[in-house]
Amino acid sequence: MKIDLSGPLLNQLDKASKDFKAAMQREDYRTARKKALECANILRKLAQMIPHQRESYLEKAERWERVARNVEEGKSKKVVEKNGSDEDELRGYIEGLISKSNVKWDDIGGLDDVKKLMMETIVIAGLQKPESIKPWRGILLFGPPGTGKTLLAAAAAGSLNATFFNVKADKVLSKYFGESAKLVSALYSAARDYAPSIVFIDEFDALSLSRSGDVSEASRRMLSTLLAELDGFQDKKSDKLILTLAATNTPWDLDQAALSRFPRRIYVPLPDAKACAEIIKIHTKGLDISKLDLYDIAEMCVERLFSGRDISNLCQQAIWNMIRDTNPSLHKLAELPYDELKRKSLKTRALEMEDFMQAFEKVKSPLTKRDVEKYEKWSEEFGG
Repeated sequence: MKIDLSGPLLNQLDKASKDFKAAMQREDYRTARKKALECANILRKLAQMIPHQRESYLEKAERWERVARNVEEGKSKKVVEKNGSDEDELRGYIEGLISKSNVKWDDIGGLDDVKKLMMETIVIAGLQKPESIKPWRGILLFGPPGTGKTLLAAAAAGSLNATFFNVKADKVLSKYFGESAKLVSALYSAARDYAPSIVFIDEFDALSLSRSGDVSEASRRMLSTLLAELDGFQDKKSDKLILTLAATNTPWDLDQAALSRFPRRIYVPLPDAKACAEIIKIHTKGLDISKLDLYDIAEMCVERLFSGRDISNLCQQAIWNMIRDTNPSLHKLAELPYDELKRKSLKTRALEMEDFMQAFEKVKSPLTKRDVEKYEKWSEEFGG
């Protein structure tokens, strides 16, 4: 499976742009210029990595280089203010959230019922159908942390070969790029232009907390804009596929109006024993597991309330136990030049039960049975 490296670069870009603004606020122009050039370099790397967005990334790189020159010339403050509110900058930022997903349904261990529900929903959205059959425009994925909600969204986009907008809550709530409401509008405008599109909003509860509490006016406007986009008024007569997938670990905190826009609510539970075994196989691929009793390990994962992420961490810890056992002097190789390291091979052996038993001592689930019962109760009352 091809690894998409654009995500880390986008995170670096986001951090560098925030560092740039912070440096400007404290009038540290030397650091600000350095961070502006860092943004430009990251964007040029993204241009090479994502050919279909090459021109957009290069244009934004040139813009950051102009900002760096203006910082040096002492003209930076006005430029920063303009860039912070410019609609083109907002659109460019949103396009920077686009990623190409290579994840397929078969890459996800277990969750067969969940995958089936999602496949059905997506297929109906794309098929030609009678006018009275209205596809869901939004799917809410809820459940404990680490159960694979992000992976499911990536599989939906990867299988459809759709444009994947991977949106974290803090990306849309960014103060640097102007009001959040404008960012939401820019997000769905881009989704329509790049359709078929999957808009995945992670940590959705951060954007749609109940309006009965102490919520700022800016947050209210952002939420109202989001609800209008979820209603899809601009897309009623369009055959473009724009599907919003939202994920939350705390569905009971959602605003009722936002919740109503997601009539399809899918519970993503902790994996059962069969799914645990499949996940272990995925994360030990390429290694000899013939000495393992996968069923016993899977049962222990279920007893300990492990999520898919916990099982991934468990496997990595077990693998490291094996590596340290077979390569006791591994750390000494750090003295060698990289070119010489590339000519050597890591020693491995078959994974053993003891590797996993030691790993269980270090990897713990943060969940309790009461937590799981809370999810199950909410699913019974509101899932669908």
